[in-house]
Amino acid sequence: MTTRAGFVALIGEPNAGKSTLLNAMVGAKVSIVTHKVQTTRARIRGVAMEGQSQIVFVDTPGIFRPRRRLDRAMVNAAWGGAADADMIVLLVEAHRGLTPGVESILEALRGREGTQPVALAINKIDKVKSEELLGLTAKLNEAYQFTKTFMISAERGYGVQDLKEWLAGEMPEGPWLYPEDQIADLPMRMIAAEITREKLTLRLHEELPYQLTVETESWEERKDGSARIDQVIYVARDGHKGIILGKGGETIKAISKAAREELIEFLDRPVHLFLQVKVRPNWLEEAERYSEMGLDFKDSK
Repeated sequence: MTTRAGFVALIGEPNAGKSTLLNAMVGAKVSIVTHKVQTTRARIRGVAMEGQSQIVFVDTPGIFRPRRRLDRAMVNAAWGGAADADMIVLLVEAHRGLTPGVESILEALRGREGTQPVALAINKIDKVKSEELLGLTAKLNEAYQFTKTFMISAERGYGVQDLKEWLAGEMPEGPWLYPEDQIADLPMRMIAAEITREKLTLRLHEELPYQLTVETESWEERKDGSARIDQVIYVARDGHKGIILGKGGETIKAISKAAREELIEFLDRPVHLFLQVKVRPNWLEEAERYSEMGLDFKDSK
């Protein structure tokens, strides 16, 4: 049997459902999913198998107008992920349609037309009526010549298998790039940090999640088969530290418990998780923090 393998970049505005689609394709949670925008920072690679094809998904950060250094690094990472892929899938939210943000992504795609095929996936189709969907499909295909259009709900699973099967058939012939049972090429330390960051994002105030980062400082494999994971949450201000700790340490305990439970499920073994909160006023300007997130510090000026 002929094997196929290739890279697919998922691009779109923040909160378009890229992480949800990636997790649905892979069949496991490899990318953080929250209701807050701009939560994916690194180019997370999830590996999906379909028949004899291996599809390596690059879940890029959402593309938006950058305001600060971290934003610029995230947007550059998104376009870098797209440039390296065999195929691009643009996700557009059905209920939001052709927004100024989608317009600017299409403009950028026109500037690189012919470099690789681009498929359109209209996501969250359960939120609109079918006649609106048809109108949006026509409008988007007028704006850009997509190779193929899919209507999906990544959250509910509608149309996901059709998209996956089509992508599998489009991958270049060649040997698989990863072992068959591998679902992500992120180091486990980074996945563990992302899981904790997700719990922080879900629990904290509107702006604070964008002012913090999580790093796995140490990972100890114990003789009893369990893992001890020590993580540091870096924040920019003393006031942020107090919010994360909460009254009597309640907030940090709840975050630690939720992250530990998910890590136990993900790793399928006992986990001892220890969290520390440290104030680093200029962490957003430190090259080391960016490399921990899988982002390019130099490329973010």
